[in-house]
Amino acid sequence: MWTLAGQGCWRRSALAAWATRAVRRGLPAPRPAPTRGAAAESKPPDRSYSSADRKEKIDMSRFPVENTRNFSIIAHVDHGKSTLADRLLELTGAIDKTKNNKQVLDKLQVERERGITVKAQTASLFYDYEGKQYLLNLIDTPGHVDFSYEVSRSLSACQGVLLVVDANEGIQAQTVANFFLAFEAQLSVIPVINKETWFYFQKSQISAKLGTNVESVLQAVIKRIPPPKVHRKNPLRALVFDSTFDQYRGVIANVALFDGVVSKGDKIVSAHTQKTYEVNEVGVLNPNEQPTHELYAGQVGYLIAGMKDVTEAQIGDTLYLHKQPVEPLPGFKSAKPMVFAGMYPIDQSEYNNLKSAIEKLTLNDSSVTVHRDSSLALGAGWRLGFLGLLHMEVFNQRLEQEYNASVILTTPTVPYKAVLSSAKLIKEYREKEITIINPAQFPDKSKVTEYLEPIVLGTIITPDEYTGKIMMLCQARRAVQKNMMHIDQNRIMLKYLFPLNEIVVDFYDSLKSLSSGYASFDYEDAGYQTAELVKMDILLNGNIVEELVTVVHKDKAYSAGKAICERLKDSLPRQLFEIAIQAALGSKIIARETVKAYRKNVLAKCYGGDITRKMKLLKRQTEGKKKLRKVGNVEVPKDAFIKVLKTQSDK
Repeated sequence: MWTLAGQGCWRRSALAAWATRAVRRGLPAPRPAPTRGAAAESKPPDRSYSSADRKEKIDMSRFPVENTRNFSIIAHVDHGKSTLADRLLELTGAIDKTKNNKQVLDKLQVERERGITVKAQTASLFYDYEGKQYLLNLIDTPGHVDFSYEVSRSLSACQGVLLVVDANEGIQAQTVANFFLAFEAQLSVIPVINKETWFYFQKSQISAKLGTNVESVLQAVIKRIPPPKVHRKNPLRALVFDSTFDQYRGVIANVALFDGVVSKGDKIVSAHTQKTYEVNEVGVLNPNEQPTHELYAGQVGYLIAGMKDVTEAQIGDTLYLHKQPVEPLPGFKSAKPMVFAGMYPIDQSEYNNLKSAIEKLTLNDSSVTVHRDSSLALGAGWRLGFLGLLHMEVFNQRLEQEYNASVILTTPTVPYKAVLSSAKLIKEYREKEITIINPAQFPDKSKVTEYLEPIVLGTIITPDEYTGKIMMLCQARRAVQKNMMHIDQNRIMLKYLFPLNEIVVDFYDSLKSLSSGYASFDYEDAGYQTAELVKMDILLNGNIVEELVTVVHKDKAYSAGKAICERLKDSLPRQLFEIAIQAALGSKIIARETVKAYRKNVLAKCYGGDITRKMKLLKRQTEGKKKLRKVGNVEVPKDAFIKVLKTQSDK
């Protein structure tokens, strides 16, 4: 068996020996990745495509539906999805085999820095098997729970999935969640056991890192995943499942064709906007853009049609030929934001630039929701909805890296609901149950019959020695246990109902810390439940600071208020008068910190004498401070806001 990559003769002889044994057992011998020269010499007359043909337009009509396979790679975080995708690209000749091939499909800077996949990426692979050339459309998907919307969108263009499981770590929480996504979509599931090391290697396992047994994965894709059920003679019907924005060419739409053919020069219509466009370019990703003459039903590729406005390319839209209308495809269930945060430019003069950057980035990431917002301290901005805290961090990092935009992000909150009590209020709001995404707009208790908070069903998979600590952590976060079961001899799966606001900021970090990094966590939406919620105001010398208003559970109000007051005390600059920082629930003060005033030494000129002289000077100074405090206004500097908000999110 070929284990570790070596040099020279030893490497060739090891591979030859492995191939000889494979032939004796009746297995297909490994196919080395073709070089550019070899590919040019060995092309048969009827032409097979490989990486050597990237500069030429590919004739996609040579790939009938029965020779097409569309599949995704899904897995938990760090189980080897992107590494397996790299090996598949090498094996099919899409990229040259070098040591630098790491995360080839992860094109964003944030993905390479963090070592995670954020955007689902597509690649069309050409593979010869049993005398036929197959078109394999691969979609590499993210593994983190915050990006499960990317996974569900990708599955709409597929007929099967490779479910990768790390042999050392086994099944994790996101493995289970991704399996059910594929199962609900009625896709063929091929389990792939990936082992990074070569010790005690088994025939049924692969090593994406070393490239061992990877060819068997491609063969399984051809044998076990069915071809797409499409009709090429019907009128065009294409689903837009992803899109990016290019400042020179406009919107680049990733499409999956369910019926018909599309080629350059065709006039197409968007079912969503009813606007007509002329197709400027069609092609496949290999993994870079490769123009083609046409795209046929059953194939996945990209399409450029002169869409200049970012709002014109809606994810889930159906495209069809002009004057040949068709019934729109079902599209996608819209993403449900789980976390909301205010976003403001550091300098208001950058507002328009930041607005343009957010519009372009939301085209590339359609799961972000945007509402305009404004603040007395921070100026005009937006309230954005995200799928999770990591999603929020990645979005902010992409704004900085791709558009050079510096922003202020407020404390993340979750969407609460309130059931209104009077008919007058229901008429005013036009609904009985209102959703609150901005804590400053949280209604008073006298106006509502009950408050509702979002809850999620969390799945934790952990080694059994950490079970006690994790159960205590869940109880401290107001979680209710629903299920507990052993999935093997050493690991337990726990299911809890969590209030979303208890896990949104630092629960995942606490879980990893308690379990030495071994526990995994995944959650799904479970609706709303009644809760004792209160609006906590932060006051500076009796004046409410709207930007720091938060909604908390009644039992946790004191600890949360005390923490914010302490952070503000450390952040606010001292004044010539005393500043009282208070946390209040309605009219009740629950926590207080004081920023002491600067004090002039008025006794400096007294070199002795009667004590009444000193007392008179001190009394006059105290009266002056009281008067100054009445007329003086405390303005929280922007850098103090940033410091307090960042500390809260880093907690």
